[in-house]
This record gives sequence, structure tokens and C-alpha cells, in this order.
Amino acid sequence: MDHAPPLLEMRSITKEFPGVKALAEVNLVVRPGEIHAICGENGAGKSTLMKVLSGVHPHGSYRGTIVYQGRETQFSDIRSSERAGIVIIHQELALVPGMSITENIFLGNEPRRWGRIDWQAANHRARQLMATVGLQDDPDTLVKDIGVGKQQLVEIAKAFAKDVKLLILDEPTAALNETDSRHLLALLKGFQDRGITSIMISHKLNEIEAIADSITILRDGRTIETIDVAESGADEDRIVRGMVGRELDSRFPDHTPRIGEVFFEVRDWTVRHPVSAERLVCKGSGFTVRHGEIVGFAGLMGAGRTELAMSLFGRSYGIYLGGEIIKDGRRVELRSVAEAIRHGLAYVSEDRKAIGLNLLDDIKTSVVAAKLGKITNHGVMDQARQYHEAESYRKSLRIKAPSVDEGVVKLSGGNQQKVVLAKWMFTDPDLLILDEPTRGIDVGAKYEIYGIIQALADQGKGVIVISSELPELIGLCDRIYTVAEGTITGVTPRAEADPEVLMKKMTSTKKMPTR
Repeated sequence: MDHAPPLLEMRSITKEFPGVKALAEVNLVVRPGEIHAICGENGAGKSTLMKVLSGVHPHGSYRGTIVYQGRETQFSDIRSSERAGIVIIHQELALVPGMSITENIFLGNEPRRWGRIDWQAANHRARQLMATVGLQDDPDTLVKDIGVGKQQLVEIAKAFAKDVKLLILDEPTAALNETDSRHLLALLKGFQDRGITSIMISHKLNEIEAIADSITILRDGRTIETIDVAESGADEDRIVRGMVGRELDSRFPDHTPRIGEVFFEVRDWTVRHPVSAERLVCKGSGFTVRHGEIVGFAGLMGAGRTELAMSLFGRSYGIYLGGEIIKDGRRVELRSVAEAIRHGLAYVSEDRKAIGLNLLDDIKTSVVAAKLGKITNHGVMDQARQYHEAESYRKSLRIKAPSVDEGVVKLSGGNQQKVVLAKWMFTDPDLLILDEPTRGIDVGAKYEIYGIIQALADQGKGVIVISSELPELIGLCDRIYTVAEGTITGVTPRAEADPEVLMKKMTSTKKMPTR
């Protein structure tokens, strides 16, 4: 493989948007049959580079040269790159939920006979493609009825329907649990054995170390270096240093907690699934939060962590069956999101794009959205104050944007997450619930968000962090509750927390004894 001519060369690629140079003289060399990882902070230019390669940004909209299979190539759109065997799978999956697996696999590429779609042939071919990616469902199953991990496999099967030679995956495991992630990485290795080349964009450095043959690091739209893993090894510290431009001695800022008294308590909280009447998503759950404390919630996918958080936040998930919320020594009823906000709760959703933000809004509109009454006089919004408040958060949270008039859709994932945090900080909460606050965010932006969380705790607020990453919970939280099948199975102080201890409690269904 070392001596074979490159499958792909991108030379001096420069791409500009109004006011922003997204790529500056970027170079990328991909060898045939390798798994090539691209790393960089949010906004480094990774996705933009892949959009140039796949024709999303067509030839003529950028400067530089693409050489593919030994010939200079110019892609005018996605179809022209797909005809050459280059298929990109974006982080936001491009599937139609109301269509079947077969219909999605062949959408716009349907097999035809006598001028009509041959559904018998489509279903037969779909089964073959699904077997290739290890998907055993009925091809007539609607995509909305399968999980995110399986939807990712449908996207890959769709790529194989287009005779893929170079498969590009943008954050393929960001929304997957550990089991689905391992399955996907094993698939990529299997595809490699069949001669398929893959480019993978990922923030998960442990996955990159495990699977990549080469790693190209981008920073601020420029190529920093390409590492040959066989030659140099995949040194995580070296990757981080290249990504952020400095040593990151610790993944977490130094912090000395100042923990006060219990101010928030949940007792015997029981919630039914919104559709399945026989299924309880919270089974007599109880926990406490103290002033100045960061409390973690760990659990496998489907354990019920998000369901618990959303049901507490104004009963915005499931059917409430019973339980109490005690805040500042008094029982409170939080029967709506408005009541939850009024009583000092805030909830940052795990899905910032679909739930956390309106992507059509600008920063200043987003920041004040959850508590408009704070800047309204006699029903009229004070626009000067709106601008002042948003600008204050833009500076204090170091949101990278030219002004608060910038649309949130133009921001990187890390900066979008900061806008969501600003939106809920603006409500002056006493308890901030953060659901997967660093999902899909690079190490540099994670460090900044950890600092924001610690600063909130230092103000005497309580913070709940739900995360699928055990090292994140162990490094950030003062205590960690574990959840399994809707049951809180234990609580572990930071000093005793390690992945093995937490995993045992995450796989137990024995309820934590209440004191």
C-alpha cells in the first residue's frame, strides 16, 4: 500500500465564504485501501473539505486541484462524485423516515424494468446490501422504526448501491452507543479487506487510534500534519496538540468544588412510556443535588437517563404516575416547561439542532428565547437590551462569531452548544440539566464547556450532567448516579469512581437503597 500511487490527492484547496476563509491551501493525500482519519476542532474545515471533494461545493466555488485515480477531476455536484465512486455520509443522516429501508437505499437510484421501478429486484438487492453491512431487518421496515445505529447502516448500504470506491463518513459514531460504534468500526475494517478506502471525520480519538492507518490534522482551515500510524503510532497527545495548537496537559480545568446543602431532591419518581402502557421509563427514582455540586448520570443507551431528565423538566416526556420534587425544602409541582423555568430549572437537550436551537434564528434571538419576559416592557421587547445581553454572553462564553446577528446555522457545533448554554443561563436557573453537553464537540471546545460548567457550580448552582462518556463524568462530576432500565442503581463519589465500578452498576437492575 505504501508504494501504490495515491487514490486521492487534494492540492492547495482554498474555500472562502463571505467574511470567512474556511480552507487555506489545504493538502490531503489518501492511499488506496486505507482508513484515513481527519481530525480538527469544530470549525477547522474538516466537513468543508469533504464537501469540496464530494461536489457539494462544486468546482469553480473553490481554488485548488483534486486528483482522483491519477486524473485531475472536477465535480460539479454530488451526482458527479457518486458516479466516480465517492460517497459521503453526513453527520445528519439523509434518510426519509416515512419510507422503507429499500426505498431509502435506492432513492433516486431505483432499478427499473420496462420504464417502471422494479420493486422485486430492489428488495432482492436491498437484502444483499443489508447483509453486507450486517442489517437483518425486513427491507420493508420504515426507517423511523429502527434505531440510529441501524439508520447509519442503511446509509452505508445506500453507498454500496452506488458502487462505492471511496467512502467518507462525517462523525459516524457521534450518536451511536458503544456497541453500535464497535460494530461500525469493525465494518470499516471489513470493507478495507475488500479494497474499499474510507475517510473518517471523528472527534473520538480512541476510535481513531484503534482504526486509522493515516491521520491528517487540520487547524483553522490549514493542514497541520499527516501522521502515518504504522510508522509513528497514533499518539493521542500529539493529535490534541496539533488540533488545538498547544499542550492540553489535562482534559479538565483544575477545580476545587465548594459544595453546600441539598436544595433539590427527587423522591420515588415514576413515569410511564408515552406509547407502551406496560413500560416504565422511571421506576421509583430518587436523588439529590447540592448547591455548587456537579452531579453525573451514567447509563447505557436506553437506560432512561434522558427520559428522567425530560420528565422532571415540566413533564415534557412520558406519563407522570407519581413522585415528588422538593426544592429549597418545599414540594413543587412542575406540570409544564413554563413552571419548570419559573422554579429555576433549565434543560439543555442532547439534540441541539432539532430541539436546542431554531437554526433559522440568529444568536441574539436564540440567547433570549427561553425567557423573553426578562427583556420585555408592556409586551414590547427591548431590542437594545436583547443585543446587550447576547453580546455579553458572546464575549464571556467566547462564542466565535463576527456579531450576535450571525445565524446559528453558520456556527460550528461547539459554538452552537455555547449558544444553547447561553440561552439557558439567561433564565438564571438554580439547577441546570445538561444532556450530552459535549456530543460531537472537539477537545478544545470541550475544555471550554467544562470550564463554563464549573463556573456555574461555583456560583452555587446545581448542575446535572448526563453523558455516555464515562471519562467525562469521572473527570467532571462530584458524584455519579448510575441508571439501568429506568432504575437508579447506585451513586458513586468521585474519589471511588472508575469505569469498572460504574459499568457494574450500569448493568445491574438492583435498585439503590433509599436512605
